[in-house]
Amino acid sequence: MRLDPVLSRIDADRDAALERLFALMRIPSISTDPAYGADCARAADWLVADLESMGFTASARPTSGHPMVVAHGGSGARHVLFYGHYDVQPVDPLDLWDRDPFDPELQDGPRGPVIRGRGAADDKGQFMTFLEACRAIVAEEGALPCRVTILLEGEEESGSPSLVPFLRETADELRADVALICDTQLFDPDTPAITTMLRGLLGEEITIRAADRDLHSGSFGGAAINPIRVLAGILADLHDESGRVTVPGFYEGVHDLSPELAAQWEGLGFDAGAYLGAVGLSTPAGEADRSALEQLWSRPTAEVNGIAGGYAGAGFKTVLPAQATAKVSFRLVGEQDPHAIRESFRAMVRDRLPPDCTVEFHGHGASPASVMDISDPAFEAARRALGPEWPNEAAYVGAGGSIPIAGYFKTILGMDTMLIGFGNADDQIHSPNEKYELSSFTRGTRSWARVLDALAEG
Repeated sequence: MRLDPVLSRIDADRDAALERLFALMRIPSISTDPAYGADCARAADWLVADLESMGFTASARPTSGHPMVVAHGGSGARHVLFYGHYDVQPVDPLDLWDRDPFDPELQDGPRGPVIRGRGAADDKGQFMTFLEACRAIVAEEGALPCRVTILLEGEEESGSPSLVPFLRETADELRADVALICDTQLFDPDTPAITTMLRGLLGEEITIRAADRDLHSGSFGGAAINPIRVLAGILADLHDESGRVTVPGFYEGVHDLSPELAAQWEGLGFDAGAYLGAVGLSTPAGEADRSALEQLWSRPTAEVNGIAGGYAGAGFKTVLPAQATAKVSFRLVGEQDPHAIRESFRAMVRDRLPPDCTVEFHGHGASPASVMDISDPAFEAARRALGPEWPNEAAYVGAGGSIPIAGYFKTILGMDTMLIGFGNADDQIHSPNEKYELSSFTRGTRSWARVLDALAEG
């Protein structure tokens, strides 16, 4: 592929590319609210027409919810699947927006111009960088340098209820050599990143019950067991003095970083003090022998997300509550088995129950971690291709959160995923005044042209 003419085409077409993005952003494709169902369908139809205009064979596929957009184009030995989502979060509270969320515009930002409006960074502005790169390649070269399948979902912001059935039904059509997702961040504004580790997530809600009613603490205190005291003791036992999680078997499947990846992370110069200082904290509180980046990206966690029990209203009420509840989440890494950890955690709780107490559990999801095989030469080719567009070389990074789609691509379609995004930490996704930096949009488009060229050559 002649890369220089493609990059020049991207630069020359910037204003038209922005107007296409703005046209898509003006469609209020809020998937969680049934009132916007027609708008979600309209966004899907808009994308089908746009993809067809650049030579893709595209269609909006019906599901039990909002349509899936599927498109095919290009040819060659390498086959890539690109995923994005066209639905957006609700805009409430509306009074905190500086302008109509669905009337996007360019505004001045602290680091330069920004695209302001709902969907700018999550995910319309992100996935349109890939589509614009494809448009420029086709305009200059006549065809894409490899086989490209595009899957654009309309339910990501509402839990993707149709996604897994759709992937299973269309697995043979969608399966490729590697998947590409543009829904993540740069490491910092000058450093592009390929996310290669995503933590899994396990949620547990536990309720401990004792007496058959709330009790007066003067009449029963001391003699009657207090479920809050029992629950607090169990939660306190979840970690030892060094910050390690004490659930039996918890660390099975957890692996140390390779020396090469550890050195790369060290070279990123991550400032844990500044990171925590931005939220009023100062000291990493995870496993004492692990760096802050390891704690965030490659180590598992156990966190108490909420506690309820007794009287918590205004004033004071001296009761021994009949029950106490806690919500506990575990972020998982490597090959940890969420179902085995759930059973081990529940056994740990039961073993610590004193007489007269019972416990009930309610599970909230159980998804394993996703770890990409970066020994595939395609990953290094993509990492090298990203570098020329940014001040710093691209880095392999982890992500503290969970992106289930990458796991589904692994378990259902049998392929790894390159998560290459151009967002910034201050893009205010899911919040009022969402933005996407113009440099992310323009450099991101140029970056995808370089990556597609590198993957086709590999």
